[in-house]
Amino acid sequence: MKDILAEIVRYREERGWSEYQLAEKSGLPQSTISSWYRKKMMPSLSSLEKICSAFGITMSQLFAENEAVSLTDSQKKLLERWSHLSKEQQEVIFALIDKM
Repeated sequence: MKDILAEIVRYREERGWSEYQLAEKSGLPQSTISSWYRKKMMPSLSSLEKICSAFGITMSQLFAENEAVSLTDSQKKLLERWSHLSKEQQEVIFALIDKM
């Protein structure tokens, strides 16, 4: 089974957040978050929902066995625009990237 507390730490550190910042963004008390680690407790479902919301991920992404990919806002914007390009336009972009 996946270590959910380790996953929360991983997502938090990817974003450069302290436990305090995670608490602020999730709306949970910092004491609650730190107690999970001190007591090696599994967070409640409602707490996990708040944590996932703060990270901008789904519960399935948190529990997924394969590593979830978190995209930045710029990457999301790029993918959104990419999907509107024709096949030929996409090939031009690939050629441009290859020359860089």
